Amino acid sequence: MATSGLSMDNVVFEKFAAYAALVLLKTIIMSVWTARYRVPRKVFISPEDYAGSGKTSITTDPDVERARRCHQNDLENVLPFVLIGLLYVLTGPDVATAILLFRVFAASRILHTVAYMFVIPQPARVLCFFTGYFVNVIMVKCSEGNHILNVQF
Repeated sequence: MATSGLSMDNVVFEKFAAYAALVLLKTIIMSVWTARYRVPRKVFISPEDYAGSGKTSITTDPDVERARRCHQNDLENVLPFVLIGLLYVLTGPDVATAILLFRVFAASRILHTVAYMFVIPQPARVLCFFTGYFVNVIMVKCSEGNHILNVQF
């Protein structure tokens, strides 16, 4: 059993912080990746963004939409991982199990982005998605088993 608490003296929290920072950085990079497609193609999301571009109406582009959807998917999965992971760390989980879960989640999100952005055929992307999803579910169930979610309201 690891030392519990949100301190770098707790090896589980130390590893969680590193993997959480990695996937949060990847999520931030997706903003830049989306802009990388938007700006040269002059594809923006609001009418006022078109001032000076020579375009008068909102247009779409398949690459911009792909990058935007990948970024949206990160927001929908990485933020829950960070919040659930913090609760999980507070339960004092087994060090090896916790580190494995953090690594699997980070790898699944990185591979999901590769599969999405480089259009790798299914089921690659869906397998990556569900791998990360089930890591979050496992952490919730383990937290519940360690009584952190058994609080009387």
